[in-house]
Amino acid sequence: MSFDSLNGLNDEQKLAVTTTEGYVRVIAGAGSGKTRALTNRYVYLVQDLGISTANILCVTFTNKAANEMKKRIRHMIGDYDTGLVCTFHGFCVKLLREDIHTMHYPENFLVIDSEDTDTILRNVYQEAKIDSKRYTFSMAKDMIAARKYLGEYISYILETDIHILKDYYLKSAKIEDRIFFGYLYEQRKCFGLDYDDLILFALYVLETFDDKREKWQKRLEYIMVDEFQDVSSSQYALVTILSNYHKNLFVVGDPDQTIYTWRGARIEYILDFDKKFPKATTIIMDRNYRSSENILNASNSLIKKNKKRLDKELKAVKSSTVPVIYHHARTTKEEAAFIVKQIDKIVAAGKSLNDITILYRSHFVSRSIEEEFIKEKIPYVLYSGIEFYKRKEIKDILSYFRMLIFEDDLSFLRVVNVPRRNIGDKRIQLLKDYAEKNDCSLYKALKENLGHDLIIKSNADEFVKLIDKYQKLYIDMKLTDLLSSILNDSGYESMLRTSGENERLDNLAELKQAIFEYENSTGEETFLEDYLQMISLYSNTDKEDKKDSVKMMTIHNAKGLEFPYVFLCGLNEGIFPNKHVNSLDKLEEERRLAYVAYTRAENALFLSDAEGINFDGSYRYPSRFIFNTDKAYLEYTKELEQRLVDDAIGYIKRNEMKIAPEKSDGLKIGDFVVHKVFGRGKITEVHEDTSSYGIQFEKLETIRNISFTVPLEKVE
Repeated sequence: MSFDSLNGLNDEQKLAVTTTEGYVRVIAGAGSGKTRALTNRYVYLVQDLGISTANILCVTFTNKAANEMKKRIRHMIGDYDTGLVCTFHGFCVKLLREDIHTMHYPENFLVIDSEDTDTILRNVYQEAKIDSKRYTFSMAKDMIAARKYLGEYISYILETDIHILKDYYLKSAKIEDRIFFGYLYEQRKCFGLDYDDLILFALYVLETFDDKREKWQKRLEYIMVDEFQDVSSSQYALVTILSNYHKNLFVVGDPDQTIYTWRGARIEYILDFDKKFPKATTIIMDRNYRSSENILNASNSLIKKNKKRLDKELKAVKSSTVPVIYHHARTTKEEAAFIVKQIDKIVAAGKSLNDITILYRSHFVSRSIEEEFIKEKIPYVLYSGIEFYKRKEIKDILSYFRMLIFEDDLSFLRVVNVPRRNIGDKRIQLLKDYAEKNDCSLYKALKENLGHDLIIKSNADEFVKLIDKYQKLYIDMKLTDLLSSILNDSGYESMLRTSGENERLDNLAELKQAIFEYENSTGEETFLEDYLQMISLYSNTDKEDKKDSVKMMTIHNAKGLEFPYVFLCGLNEGIFPNKHVNSLDKLEEERRLAYVAYTRAENALFLSDAEGINFDGSYRYPSRFIFNTDKAYLEYTKELEQRLVDDAIGYIKRNEMKIAPEKSDGLKIGDFVVHKVFGRGKITEVHEDTSSYGIQFEKLETIRNISFTVPLEKVE
């Protein structure tokens, strides 16, 4: 019995399924049933039109999404071969298994994963005598990826003898060349391709060998691309080339959900699809089956503030009287308490903890909520994250603290070689043998063996000096000062900065904030011993399986998912939008990320932020995304003080001027202008960075800087 591929679809979905010929762009809003339209279209092509599955390429971004699509298709039409329903990388592997012989590579080439990459880099660094502290693996990977995307490296690999390649990389003067060509040499030796290579090598085959290009173009009669807003330049080039024979390219995505530009996604590919392919058909799927009307009203009003988008407005199928709640708290602890109170109400209404999800911009935001959940015995699970007090950098610094008081072996083993002090396994074994023989701690064993031939060659004395110094000082230091001093003097913070580990640095900043709040709430008498005892309650939570529990995750991890009850917390300037935003494009991406968070919610959405003073003395303002959401669609738990609103708006305006200064209105150096108060003057400077003119007025002795926003009349 055949499956009715149009049954249950709305008009826009039917149009997407049945528009099979030519270039087709489907703008599918959040919750509009795009996966259903995509799978039903595949079934329609196979079952209704009689197209072979071998002639349809359907690509998406994750193996999980590809497997889910295959499962749905098989459920509808039986055990068909769906081998070309896959990720971009999966398709490129298939193409290269057939045709990489054109490049004199074996068909059973090795696909290199991230762990293999680290192994290769270790070999290169050792052979080329490169210091990983001076040029970190993270820096190397970014550099290698950037160079590879220029594309020229493939012909270099193919045309250069492997022995010459090795000789060149070992003798190169520039460190970047030694790393890059060393990496290529190690790859070539084992015929290995990393994830970047898979697409770039596939493109090379298609662009270089006419017969191979024609073979694949003719074979792939229909190409479908899911999440098209996330394609990179190489992925875009791939599907453009492959579709150039039959000219049947169907793309589905939502520019309002482009949140991966840092991974190479370019929103212009979906926005300008009709310019690249002038005869393209555009279908807008804007009926939302997921969220209530109030949630969609709030979401629509937020995303309208972006300029880089196609105008569309999600329409709710579900009706609900539940408002979107916004709560402004005085402290992060109060914000967490508000969330717990709302969760209690949801559970009291007969709902499960499994229905509730906490979303945030960055992992460190989870800290205060985790503390409150532990205190109130609310089970929770972190997805793609580690509980705050179990994160490596937090445990490392707390171990430094514990060394000052307890000198315990667990803390010693954790931090004696972090950062590296050349205290490896041999030296540790020496200390263990000594400690056991003399019934003492490992730290004492180290102190008593600093003159040992094996120990003297390490930097163990630096560790001992650090611990001894702060054992004498910590009792008279504020905990925040103690933390900053140890991070600095141990070299721990410098180690993270050198390796570019920004998320770990953010977590340490949040630890500083937590200690700052602890000091303020406790009073003047704050002791390290008491703090460590309090923290042990958070870091030693039970590990039993939490079946009914609240989910906690970043918004990026929530992309593509939906939840009955969503709490979006940490809506503060500097947190969300992120403090690293330095352009209007990045600000728009942050707003799209907030939109993604809003539209994960099915039944209820709660927004929250917390004011207060950061440990660095700066003030916490509510996020501009709260002000970007029309107030008519939010229910404030209490009105914001006008002073706070004015200060926040002022801060936001200054920030936006900084990242996107006002443009001058065509006036240039040498022009004469009239100011309504200062009168006639001559423009001597134009400051685009501060959005101002330097003007020497005839009535004034010195130059004045006048904002671009002030009207100036040009005169002769």
